[in-house]
Amino acid sequence: MDQSVAQIRKNLEEIQERMDRAAGRCGRDPAETCLVVVTKTRPVEIIRAAISAGARLLGENYPDESQSKIQEIRDEGQKEVFWHMIGHVQSRKARIVAEQFDFLHSLDNLKLANKLNKVLTESGKMLPVLLEFNVSGEESKSGWDASDESRWPELLPIVEQIRELKQLELCGLMTMPPLFSDPKVVRPYFQKLRALKEYFETQVKGVEWRELSMGTSADFEVAIEEGATFVRIGQAILGARPPKL
Repeated sequence: MDQSVAQIRKNLEEIQERMDRAAGRCGRDPAETCLVVVTKTRPVEIIRAAISAGARLLGENYPDESQSKIQEIRDEGQKEVFWHMIGHVQSRKARIVAEQFDFLHSLDNLKLANKLNKVLTESGKMLPVLLEFNVSGEESKSGWDASDESRWPELLPIVEQIRELKQLELCGLMTMPPLFSDPKVVRPYFQKLRALKEYFETQVKGVEWRELSMGTSADFEVAIEEGATFVRIGQAILGARPPKL
């Protein structure tokens, strides 16, 4: 395990250096972008190693799978670790997300928003959320369709409805662009999400549109150059995920 911690720490340091250089290339403060270490499908032993290596924001994709891992880590007294849900969430899993997670990157429908708000009202907890948008138009992608800029005004009533939900802290946008071997090809999709954020800034008042969650192991440097405040990186830090059985 000590060797695993050492390797993960080395990977974390290398990724952080690349993040800092990407920020420097476009004149941004490196502190503006946070690293979410994606721990989906990873066993608790690897998550412990990542925490020991310095990871503090951990990203999970599957509510059921994550629930026991989160509780086990918390039972061990880890109080400086924050859990981010970054995957698609079915509305029937809203309670798990509301109760277990500190941040939701992937709010993509009104039914889920209302269910989350209802559960959160019971406890009085506030949950920071990002709205997920599909800026590529791919049918396989989750999120509200924002691929056609001429139809962005149709998104405003949806955003306003979510803004009115008292237990959700609306603070930005998220996307999953197409996967290309050349990360530079992804740049226009990151630019489009940033433009959508700027559009909402002019049209929806009372919201601090401060966050952009975009960029993974394959393209996080380009994402930072285009304004990402969260990058979601798993394999470049924790190694290849084990094959599904």
